Amino acid sequence: MPHTSSHYAAEGPRVAVRRFRMEDGEEFVRRVRESEDLHGPWLVMPDSEAAYAEYASRLTGSPARAGFLVCEKDSGDIAGFININNIVRGGFQCGALGYGAFAHAAGRGLMREALELVIGYAFGPLGLHRLEINVQPGNTASIALARGAGFRLEGFSPKMIQVDGEWRDHERWALTAEMRAGG
Repeated sequence: MPHTSSHYAAEGPRVAVRRFRMEDGEEFVRRVRESEDLHGPWLVMPDSEAAYAEYASRLTGSPARAGFLVCEKDSGDIAGFININNIVRGGFQCGALGYGAFAHAAGRGLMREALELVIGYAFGPLGLHRLEINVQPGNTASIALARGAGFRLEGFSPKMIQVDGEWRDHERWALTAEMRAGG
């Protein structure tokens, strides 16, 4: 059943984004399990409702994080997620994006549309100035998403983030409010 517009932080033609809720656990975990091959070495996601509850609590209970579920507008189904992590205020006004599509929605342009919505929300109501995306070099889909949204490659960091028990290299991509505005 589609969710009502009042639950959305932002809406586009095909998707809308909204905050995580505890009652989303069953669907989220089912989508994670269906998407294990897609996420491969790139992501480790909560694969039980208890793990989802812990994950969602971290995203909803901290001013340093803002988590969004990407929902298909026609069905209300969860198509993916985009999180703004490590939000730092003061003179920095920055956050780091993490995201993933679920298998049933991959390759349909839904995450591209949703990323635009979250970027607009981050630079608008959240008042951020800079967003960063850290991507493993072999994750071509994620790199294409970052590049397509206007992020610029700023560097390479060996063994930057621990993913699935291994320290992995990452490319660092960034976007500022001025870049988005064309200035």
